[in-house]
Amino acid sequence: MVVVGPHVSIITLNVNGLNSPIKRHRVAGWIKEQDPTICCLQETHLSPKDKHRLRVKGWRTILQANNEQKKAGVAILISDKVDFKAKQIKKDKEGQYIMIKGTLHQEDITLINIYAPNTGAPKFVKQLLIELKEDINNNTIIVGDLNTPLTPMDRTSRQKINKEIIELNEKLDQMDLIDIYRTLHPKTAEYTFFSSAHGTFSRIDHMLGNKASLYKF
Repeated sequence: MVVVGPHVSIITLNVNGLNSPIKRHRVAGWIKEQDPTICCLQETHLSPKDKHRLRVKGWRTILQANNEQKKAGVAILISDKVDFKAKQIKKDKEGQYIMIKGTLHQEDITLINIYAPNTGAPKFVKQLLIELKEDINNNTIIVGDLNTPLTPMDRTSRQKINKEIIELNEKLDQMDLIDIYRTLHPKTAEYTFFSSAHGTFSRIDHMLGNKASLYKF
């Protein structure tokens, strides 16, 4: 969980499929325990008709993007405790991202939830940022599973980051976007993914914004 300003807390989680009733029950329990303002989920593996599977008491506002083949899938749940009004929604048919523009406590907010593909993730994220450039401003928060460690500190192997990640970081700098977690915890090693093939841990879940978004909401 990351607390953005005095009024907003956001949690993000790759759930790796929510077609199991047991898993849905566990995720719902986790959301209730964390009690965030906004909950962002990736890899829901749900169809457009499965919105009811995302219902959690206290989070009636549910926005999602899905793939007809039940691949990928992202969702945003917003707490009933806050005054949120959606003005615009953008999403893709592959279920890789959803963007919502609206107001939260009368403040403008743009929230983008991304699930990047396992292959070519840095290139995918960079291209998506370019496509959404006109929508990204000081009120924007980007969260999700980017399938990309942005710095050597974000993985246990400490190997150098490749050219595609360097180019992605350059694009983030150009757009004045920062890694909120790394800004708040510059020396903390925290990991969100384990690769059994390589025996390494990495942090591939990220929350991006600019310094203004840290204090505005």
